[in-house]
Amino acid sequence: MPREHSRSAFVRPWSHPRLKRPQRIAAGTTALLAAPLLTAGVSLRLRYAGAPAPGTRTRGRDAVWLGHAWVDGRNGEAQLAELVRRMRGTGIRDLYVHAGPLEHDGSLPASRYPKARRLVDAVRRELPGVRVQAWLGDVLSTEGPPGMDLGERATRERVVHAAQQVLEAGFEGVHFDLEPLHSGDRDFLTLLDDAHAVTRARGAPLSVAAHQIDPLPALHSVAGFLAGHPKWWSPSYFGAVARRVDQIAVMSYDTAMPLESLYGGYVAQQTRLALKATPPGTRLLMGLPAFHTDDIGHHESAETVTAAIRGVRLGLSREDARRERFGVALYVDFAATPGDWAAYRRGWGASN
Repeated sequence: MPREHSRSAFVRPWSHPRLKRPQRIAAGTTALLAAPLLTAGVSLRLRYAGAPAPGTRTRGRDAVWLGHAWVDGRNGEAQLAELVRRMRGTGIRDLYVHAGPLEHDGSLPASRYPKARRLVDAVRRELPGVRVQAWLGDVLSTEGPPGMDLGERATRERVVHAAQQVLEAGFEGVHFDLEPLHSGDRDFLTLLDDAHAVTRARGAPLSVAAHQIDPLPALHSVAGFLAGHPKWWSPSYFGAVARRVDQIAVMSYDTAMPLESLYGGYVAQQTRLALKATPPGTRLLMGLPAFHTDDIGHHESAETVTAAIRGVRLGLSREDARRERFGVALYVDFAATPGDWAAYRRGWGASN
């Protein structure tokens, strides 16, 4: 109901005498954030406007995350035939196949990927030029136990051994996805240095799934202070990670954006920021939300493959339309619908 136009209706909410102190703080924070959030929304909508530049299409360097069923025996010949059909005619070059999870101490039981060799051999036979990388992930203890502690040298050594282990099992690359990973984490950089020495010696790529980049300066610090979860990385930390790997894939989803236009504008912004932070020698991939959960962090009606690809193309157009070491990565195969695959082909395929 509308409030009466009394004097109290115009008192600053954080100083209203009827509100207790915590309520005044919360109301004040809301009032202070309202205008910036409105401005940010308008800005994101504008970033989604316009036409992508010609040629901002696949460079044949794309990827897709694949679930654990490919290496534990659940997926057989019929599923493989369908995978091959999906891949052919696309720009997909790398398959990030879930071979973990890692134990919290960094080790990886070989029993978790008994059918890895069969998958690698089948992909080599049916999809020449496509690589199968081992996707190794775990929850970190950065926001409380339980989880992996990268500050422990022995833990990092076991993770590096796990990387060597999957390469010996036939995988053609290593893909790390360790979360939540806070901006500035030096132990992760040390892990990457050590793991890259192993993959480089075998001529295999090292890749990582990366957090999004601060859309505003030092926003990760503010988020960390207020929520205990610094969602974003600073541009400098993103660049430090990118310099230590062959590929970096931005998890550009779970943004809580309520509209396709806002999400697409956000992806356009993230693409520009990532292009600026990633050295030309590292392949940059932007994640596409090919999954359909609906919760506070992800609205499936807003976070669509169509909106993400348009945002990627706009960001690429405005920052570095000729970047060759660039692609997109679909997350994830077992949740992707025929519509998601069609949107990828239609929006990012080689033909205009």
